[in-house]
Amino acid sequence: MTTIYVKPVQEAEDVLHLIRSAVESEIARLELGLKLAMRRLVPFEEKYGITSDYFIAEMAAEDLDGQDEEYVHWAGEYKLMQRLQEKLRKLQEIDYDDPSLLQSTASDS
Repeated sequence: MTTIYVKPVQEAEDVLHLIRSAVESEIARLELGLKLAMRRLVPFEEKYGITSDYFIAEMAAEDLDGQDEEYVHWAGEYKLMQRLQEKLRKLQEIDYDDPSLLQSTASDS
C-alpha cells in the first residue's frame, strides 16, 4: 500500500483534497478505459470460444482466421487491459494520511 503524506504547512488539507480529487478522477478514467478494453475483447472471445487469458497463454497467430493482424489486435487489447488493471490497482491502494494527525502526533512526542 502507498501512503501519501502532505506536510502540515499552509493549506495542507486543501492540497490533500486536490491530490485525492486528482487520483479519484484518474481512477474513474482508468475504470472507463478498462471497461472499454474488456468490451473490445468480447468479440474475439466469442468468435473463438475461449478466454483472452487462454488466448495469450496458448495460441499463436497461425491459430486465428485473421492471422497476424487479428493476433496483434487481440493481444494488444489484452495487454492494454492488463496495464489499465495494474495502474488502477496501484491508485486504489493509496492511503491518504490526515495531515492534522501528523501534526498532533509530532507535537505529542
